[in-house]
Amino acid sequence: MLLTNARIISPGLDREGASVFIENGKITEIANHTSGDLDLGGKMLLPGFIDIHSHGADGADVCDASSKGLEHIAQTKLKEGVTTWLPTTLTQLQERLIEIVRTVENWADSAPLNIPGIHLEGPFINREQAGAQNPEFVRPPDLNELRELHEIFPALILSLAPEIPGALNLIREASAMGITPSAAHTKADYATVMEAAGYGLRHLTHFGNAMTGLHHREIGVVGAGLLDDSLHLELIADGIHLAPEMLELVFARVPRENLMLITDSVSSSWQPDGETTLGGLEVVIEDGIARLKSNGALAGSTLRYNRGLKLIHEITGEPLSEIVATTSWNQATSLGLPNVGKIEPGYHADLVILEDDFEVYRTLVGGR
Repeated sequence: MLLTNARIISPGLDREGASVFIENGKITEIANHTSGDLDLGGKMLLPGFIDIHSHGADGADVCDASSKGLEHIAQTKLKEGVTTWLPTTLTQLQERLIEIVRTVENWADSAPLNIPGIHLEGPFINREQAGAQNPEFVRPPDLNELRELHEIFPALILSLAPEIPGALNLIREASAMGITPSAAHTKADYATVMEAAGYGLRHLTHFGNAMTGLHHREIGVVGAGLLDDSLHLELIADGIHLAPEMLELVFARVPRENLMLITDSVSSSWQPDGETTLGGLEVVIEDGIARLKSNGALAGSTLRYNRGLKLIHEITGEPLSEIVATTSWNQATSLGLPNVGKIEPGYHADLVILEDDFEVYRTLVGGR
């Protein structure tokens, strides 16, 4: 396939009137051909988005343990420009998590996008910071449980609270297994986060949410993310989970290579306002915002990935060639995903074509 008249936007690159030749699912040439198979008419061509934290979409949830549901989520994520996805779990009973992960393993090879692994969010979190996680299923760190799930299907990220007893040892063991430990649903102070980083903690899950905030006498997990350049931050760029001013602050302070846009989308994304459930908890969607019916806590997001990028571009005013890495390349390098995240010869032809308003025109996975 030869794509022509594209505005290629890749880390460090913004090139108009370009062409991309795709052969056997990979990019083989970037040139200036004037005719080909698909004339993009100047539309933006970006590396396909990598969503490392997404629970569901359009009425389906990973925790439904349904291959049909996973397929529906994947097809919906493709409409957002996502070409690589980590199905993300919630805090559930051990037997249920095993069922969920086995369902992902059985389905992954037939998925319409790339499924290199899963993101385990919980169950080893702080019950007092459960947020929209079900506190009934929270439990202490268990290496055997983690190993069993990881052996069924690779866990690329484990989100846990580093301050709970046994967490530091689990962080060390998870890191040795090739799993990226991430702080989540935590009441840890700054010192504990730094100690955990020494054991292998590398990410901060949905930064700013369900974690200790910034205070002038104790800067907490948020302060650690702003101060320490060894940590990678997940950002829900919907203007709700993080206020526009907070997003502006993060981009002003944190190196670009440490930032990763996520959706943290749940089954209520792509859905109209109304009532639904999340992990067995009742949720109300109002004005596109999902909250727990019981206490009003935010319950995941309804964000579409492409719209998160649009908001960041509007807030920061930075060139797309500088912020596009937060949608793909940073995730790929952090998790060791080869040959994705850039538009260069030799890379997989996982691409998204965007209109000027950032709506998705077409998504390509391996050139398809």
